[in-house]
Amino acid sequence: MQFKLAVLPGDGIGPEVTAEGLKVLQVISGRSGHRFDLNEGLIGGISIDKTGSAFTDGTMKMCRHCDAVLLGAVGGPKWDDPQAKVHPEDGLLALRKGLGLFANLRPVKVFPMLVDSTNLKPEVIRGVDFIFVRELTGGLYFARPKRQYQTSRGRRATDTMTYSEQEIRRIVRVGFELARTRHQKLVSVDKANVLQSSRLWRQVATEVAEDYPEVNLEHMLVDACAMRLIQNPAYFNVLVTENMFGDILTDEASMLAGSMGMLPSASLAGVPQEGVNVFGMYEPIHGSAPRRAGLNMANPIATILSVAMMLRYSLGLIAEAQIIENAVDAVLQEGYRTYDIMSEGKTKVGAKEMGDLIAGKV
Repeated sequence: MQFKLAVLPGDGIGPEVTAEGLKVLQVISGRSGHRFDLNEGLIGGISIDKTGSAFTDGTMKMCRHCDAVLLGAVGGPKWDDPQAKVHPEDGLLALRKGLGLFANLRPVKVFPMLVDSTNLKPEVIRGVDFIFVRELTGGLYFARPKRQYQTSRGRRATDTMTYSEQEIRRIVRVGFELARTRHQKLVSVDKANVLQSSRLWRQVATEVAEDYPEVNLEHMLVDACAMRLIQNPAYFNVLVTENMFGDILTDEASMLAGSMGMLPSASLAGVPQEGVNVFGMYEPIHGSAPRRAGLNMANPIATILSVAMMLRYSLGLIAEAQIIENAVDAVLQEGYRTYDIMSEGKTKVGAKEMGDLIAGKV
């Protein structure tokens, strides 16, 4: 089969980790006979430097004509001026909104051989394997009004959290679809004791639950969830929440796995169901880490696992996705580590070497 992919390396370490993901994809192509037609574009700071925009209409058009998008990372101190009219992150928001990527999937899995690579006790994180479903195109990050303005008493700023019933229903359904194949347990995270938008969220989640009688739905306040993630993370299976809560909680949860460099993500334009390919954008959850750029230090595993998610959800290549995941597991089992997950007695390698090792196991 032939697939058309958009590749947006972005800024900082983005091009380096993307190269390692594509290295593994090339081996998959050679093994399976599937062809991946790569189309590279600009996003983020590098796009601002070259075009004046963080994400051009031309790049958007290219992405829309592809089966999936692979992204590296955006941003860096060069473009951090709060007075600037354009920021690298604007490109990411435009990409999500323009392609309708409303469902962000972030799996959090603690590899058995990395239980000693975090600040938490091994007995707390051993066996942790859950997935976050974050609403990605609504809430505070997109709603209006959103502005900063001057009053007679000084400066004020407004951000408005708004959710429609339809937005909530579709993202909660993603959570239920995943939960029905993952131990049939779903935690819906909100702040219904304070926020009206969360009260609607809880109402709609309860209504959608009627279509999934086999799934156990539990409502949990966001602050309680934040505590439970540290206290007993193995409690969770699938979690679904709104945009800002999901942004914060998933970064917290990434520390369970030892490093952001271990965690992939998918942003989907539809509800994932068995036998159905869904358009999506795939990226590691870490940032551009500009201080590590060009030093061959970055951990490419999150990007490589993002490639596996792309194969699974957007291209329907389930077996090939599992091959990549097994290769990552095998390399870690042999004791190879990048700097961020390094521990005593293990073999430290760079980004390129880690990519070579994983590709060699594919």
